[in-house]
Amino acid sequence: MVRVFFASLLFAGALASCAPREQAVVGVTVTPVLVKLSEPAARGGTLTIQGRYLGGPQTGRVRLGASETGEGGYLFPAASVRSWTDSEIVLTIPSDAPTGGSWLFVEVAGKRSTGLPYSVRP
Repeated sequence: MVRVFFASLLFAGALASCAPREQAVVGVTVTPVLVKLSEPAARGGTLTIQGRYLGGPQTGRVRLGASETGEGGYLFPAASVRSWTDSEIVLTIPSDAPTGGSWLFVEVAGKRSTGLPYSVRP
């Protein structure tokens, strides 16, 4: 019985040494994902963005009127943010936002989200 107990302790120790060790990862962010946008609104109206890993207003920004790849476009000013959580952003569409159809992206700590088409009504 002692031999079996000792062998099982050795086996458990071998398994524990193979287990991955927990390490702190610094500076890694997850790519933001857009899931849903509210209905098109006019300037002065409300735009709600739902998604995952949207960060916060300190590290994020919203780009409208960009190309399908996220280049160019209009950056929403910080004053247009009503609320911002990791899963939802609520903005007031500024009076100088471009009208018509375009793409919308959220950038968090340098990582660009997936894009969704959005239209600001004239």
